Amino acid sequence: MDSLTIGFMGIGAILVLLAARVPIAFALGSVSFVGIIIVRNERAAFAMVGSLPHEFTSSWELSAIPMFLLMGAIAYKTGLTSSLYAAARVWLNALPGGLAVATNFTAAGFAAASGSSVATSAAVGRLAIPEMLRFGYDKSLATGTVAASGTLGALIPPSIAFVIYGFFTEQSVGRLLIAGLIPGLLTAGAYTIMIVGRCIVWPELAPKVQMTVTWADRIRVLRDIWPLPLLVLGVVGSIYAGVATPTEAGALGALFAIVIGWAQGRASWDVLKSSVMDALRTTSSLFFLAIGAVLLTRFLAMAGVPSYIANLVASYDLGEIQLVIALAVIYLILGMFLDPLGIMLLTLPVFLPAFDAMNVNLIWIGVIVVKMIEIGLLTPPVGLNVYIVKNVVGDAVPLSTIFKGVGWFLVCEFFIMWLLIYNQGLSLWLPSLMMDG
Repeated sequence: MDSLTIGFMGIGAILVLLAARVPIAFALGSVSFVGIIIVRNERAAFAMVGSLPHEFTSSWELSAIPMFLLMGAIAYKTGLTSSLYAAARVWLNALPGGLAVATNFTAAGFAAASGSSVATSAAVGRLAIPEMLRFGYDKSLATGTVAASGTLGALIPPSIAFVIYGFFTEQSVGRLLIAGLIPGLLTAGAYTIMIVGRCIVWPELAPKVQMTVTWADRIRVLRDIWPLPLLVLGVVGSIYAGVATPTEAGALGALFAIVIGWAQGRASWDVLKSSVMDALRTTSSLFFLAIGAVLLTRFLAMAGVPSYIANLVASYDLGEIQLVIALAVIYLILGMFLDPLGIMLLTLPVFLPAFDAMNVNLIWIGVIVVKMIEIGLLTPPVGLNVYIVKNVVGDAVPLSTIFKGVGWFLVCEFFIMWLLIYNQGLSLWLPSLMMDG
């Protein structure tokens, strides 16, 4: 049996293990380890397993991950994000479906502080869903809005997915983070238009909430939330201006979150300890997953899979748009069954050689990839954000109702993806203006 066959058999074995709910890190690592033994020998496999974890975890680019996670944990536990929904309600209540629109923009703000779609859905869901249901909002609209808007955490910087993608593709993490800003805001805007449009056509979805709001009230709530926008602007702005690397920006963000929390009397040693432990747990699980993906990359390279795929794509003479559409379709199918981040780490070693061979801009591809794993958080039967929302609402809302609610947002995603694929400038304009990569 030749090495190439062994490589493709390894990919098939990983898919079978993932379908059987084997942990992704174990599936990637174990199959790759056995594959290297078969392609090379035991000595090569053990040497690689012995050196890879240190090589990976000592990477400077990846040190941004624990910093972003720590910043998000501190912001959440010190209450910096808790007043976002109240402020959004006051400003956006007059719109049709105002509470749902407020939920959408609250999620965008929370995503900018946490970098995690799952954390965004869970936190915003606890705040917004009970409030919307209390005012008679349609259950599918209320829960679907939270599940979909939570995915903004994958695109709006800081984004953990972009950091990992940047490491694997050897692209500038700073440019990737800035590249996600316009697509993220575009997504939030499209969601808002859809929500308002539906509520105009079917006003029974979102009964009007009677609130008397003065300009004094609007100014007052802004005084409560000003530290969070300032924190996010400082992190994103320092990366964009080239003043700080993503890791340095994340570290400064975490420090400022602590200072703000202490100044407001919301921080304590227990809060800090809890935030650090949360960041450590999440970082550890992500790193185990990514180490398995690095091992898979080495195994496939030894088996000759990347060069085979690059030559195959060249022989079919596909254009870059055709290749990107093929990638999106594959992500859409895999996203129905597999963990989104796992899909990215599984497919990057396979697709990158093809994109390299065609000289496709990998910053643009990064936005497409992260956007597609974001869509995978919503698609049945394994839409992770949908299950997060289900966990928040318990038996009050059936799972089928939540999936029905996100269906409208998936329609929006189709048009957003069309724009991003056929208009590279939406992803590349801001990075092109950066002073430093």
